[in-house]
Amino acid sequence: MSKSLYETLEINENATADEIKKAYRKLARKYHPDVNKDTGAEDKFKEINAAYEVLSDPQKKAQYDQYGDNMFGGQNFHDFARGQSGAGIDLDEILRSVFGGGGGFGSRGFGAGGFREANFNGFGGFGGAEHMDLDLETQITIPFNVAVLGGKHHISLRDGTSFDVKIPEGIKDGQKIRAKEKGRKVGSRVGDLIIKINIAPSDEYTRDGSDLIKNFDVSLKDAMFGGKVEITTLHKTISLKVPQNTKQGQKFRVKELGILDKQRGQKGDLYLKANIVLPKIENIDKDLLELMEAKLPKE
Repeated sequence: MSKSLYETLEINENATADEIKKAYRKLARKYHPDVNKDTGAEDKFKEINAAYEVLSDPQKKAQYDQYGDNMFGGQNFHDFARGQSGAGIDLDEILRSVFGGGGGFGSRGFGAGGFREANFNGFGGFGGAEHMDLDLETQITIPFNVAVLGGKHHISLRDGTSFDVKIPEGIKDGQKIRAKEKGRKVGSRVGDLIIKINIAPSDEYTRDGSDLIKNFDVSLKDAMFGGKVEITTLHKTISLKVPQNTKQGQKFRVKELGILDKQRGQKGDLYLKANIVLPKIENIDKDLLELMEAKLPKE
């Protein structure tokens, strides 16, 4: 996430309050219009002041650390400041709207004679702060079983806030959900948090649309002569009847133990693949072993 206010003050994101103040004073002396007559020095001075006004305020800094340059319409601060022109909303007013607060940013102002010397029209091409997109985006990774069954997932944001989001049953990888009023705040307006869902892989299951595929172990005896095998699925424990002469990899379909398909309003199926487990030679009766060796067909 781009955070150009730190670049403006030539510091890193882990700078302490003292380091921020020291960097500001150094750059302010260098670019003050009364000292530096170079072209662009005054604009640079205003950027430095604006960056310091945000980063020196713990609350505004916490907001900026969370959202970065998304608070300036996705532009880095340098391009944002340079790209505005004409009369209208000044940058002091815009930043006040972005970060909240009703009393401005203190007595320093943002320019040589107060930042209100510079007038700006619009906000990053959005036509004013009132037209800002206040929605924010993030992504999370949820366990496979939560994606299938639905449930709650806890989210912690960089500003220290945390909350649970409801994961709908059968959600797909890459699908997005919306957390109401968890986005950016500007005055009385609050945006939403758009959350992209990533699903962690499962060691037991493979997903095929709304169907699930799972391997299960079956003994050689049950595979040869038939039997019943208890299998724990995501939904419940079932008793599967295994017929005689079950082959390795043979599939068994269990209806509606798959994933909910909301468009069809029903669940997919669960496909169970047999994995025949051979007994250890040392666990087989010696006489039976000799008989098997002599009588078992090779094919």
